Amino acid sequence: MGQSRVRGEGTRHRVPHARDLGWDDSLYEEDGTRKKGAPGAPAGDGDGAPGPSPAAKQGKKTGKRRVGRWVAAVLALLILGTAGAGYVYYEHLNSNIKKDKLNLGKNKMAEHKVNAAGQTPLNILLIGSDARDSKENQALGGARDTFNSPPLADVQMLIHLSADRSNVSVISMPRDTMLKIPECTDPETGKVYPAREWAQTNESLGRGGPGCTVATWYELTGITIDHFMMIDFAGVVSMADAVGGVPVCVDKNIHSRTRDGKGSGLKLPKGTHPIQGEQALQWLRTRYGFGDGSDLYRARAQHMYMNSMVRELRANAKLTDPNKLRKLAEAATEALTVDEGLGTITKLYDLGQELKSVPTERITMTTMPNVYSTRLRGKVEPKPGEAEQIFEMIREDIPLDGKASKRKQPTASKDPAAPVAETEVMVQNGTYTPQLGSAKGRATTIAAVLSGKGYTLAKADAATNPQEKTVVRFPSAELEGDAQALAKALGIPASAVKKSADVTRITLVVGADWREGDTYPKSAGKTDGKTPKSANPLSAGDTTKCMEVDPNFTW
Repeated sequence: MGQSRVRGEGTRHRVPHARDLGWDDSLYEEDGTRKKGAPGAPAGDGDGAPGPSPAAKQGKKTGKRRVGRWVAAVLALLILGTAGAGYVYYEHLNSNIKKDKLNLGKNKMAEHKVNAAGQTPLNILLIGSDARDSKENQALGGARDTFNSPPLADVQMLIHLSADRSNVSVISMPRDTMLKIPECTDPETGKVYPAREWAQTNESLGRGGPGCTVATWYELTGITIDHFMMIDFAGVVSMADAVGGVPVCVDKNIHSRTRDGKGSGLKLPKGTHPIQGEQALQWLRTRYGFGDGSDLYRARAQHMYMNSMVRELRANAKLTDPNKLRKLAEAATEALTVDEGLGTITKLYDLGQELKSVPTERITMTTMPNVYSTRLRGKVEPKPGEAEQIFEMIREDIPLDGKASKRKQPTASKDPAAPVAETEVMVQNGTYTPQLGSAKGRATTIAAVLSGKGYTLAKADAATNPQEKTVVRFPSAELEGDAQALAKALGIPASAVKKSADVTRITLVVGADWREGDTYPKSAGKTDGKTPKSANPLSAGDTTKCMEVDPNFTW
């Protein structure tokens, strides 16, 4: 990385567009290197996506830029596991830390709602850059034709620390998720990158820096992000070695090697074994041999590794050795870029202390529920319903481990008793679905309902704006209290109230969850408090899990 930015200082290269994404997976080896003589092509695969059938998986090679997909885990492990080892070991590391802007999008993120106890949650986005702009990263990453090209955000993990500091939830987003990337402005050059309605999420990093990745997450999830931490993969090996090995488990002997020589090369006997160095890299890269050979299983293996390393970092007495801790901390901070609000060792230490207070068994790793895209082969999209459910759980501070929370109910940021007769409201029909079409007259109906509640300036808009769930948008902080009051009047949850630069007044979009009736369905805005099974939740306290080995890759 450069001194203050994730990308190189040389000539900018064009970020791939959706039309460029029809690459040939057969051009790459399992370890991420390009086959000899293969022509250049963009990189990407479907981390976390459902995999191919057993009959088809041997023909799919998705080794492109693989290392980058898990490097953000290193930082999470450092913060979660070693923060309490002693402030003195961190003080001299300040100069290693690089800083960048938190949010490069037009939409200012809403402030957290403070609960009755004065507590707020904390959300940190971990970003793993695949940047190959140093000799160390180039040696690890291979793919020489990608050296010094714009980096991709190949790992994206949101860490949610609950308001009562009782639990941590982690959501991984597959790197090949197709979504809307909002307009972003490069803080160094002033270049404006226009919004893209259909793009791959990992491209966001090359559109001005990590602040654009933050803006992209906010656009999709509505989750306010307090900080980001980005890391490349140069320090991964040294950190794994400094810990002294990370125990992992397989339910059969495994050798990740296909008949034609592809695979990570990982070879382990059945049972639990500590891995480090090259073997740790092989584990984190392995696709062929785990489960059905899909990226979903590879992501699960990465989560198991992370959880195990958290346990090692917390319990391993070797880390009381100042020299071992110094090597671990220096390896991480030299590869670290954070937002300006987190740019000192003191602030990182304070954050680490908060995270360290969470019991290991209440750290839950998940993957954003996703489905294969019907518009672009090999790419994924957020799974309708279930992805939004997990986002809503984070917004509402509901633990993903299913255990009761001590959280307090949030209060509105402003007194909701606003003079409703003076509140202008635009109502739009967003009930369209491909299966059912639009429910006719919904904007007019709900505008009349509002009028009956005293909102005499509520008007129906002829424009349609399809939304899976009903949402209330407001353009500025001054109108947030009025927007909250409107939602309360209709029984719409506070989490559906969002600030947006796309509206000029309070705008109610009646979603597909409210196709009929004058009363908002009580079940529509409520989550059942359960994490969808498709998110594959995994507790850091669970030491019994082993990776399932495909019988075709045993010995």
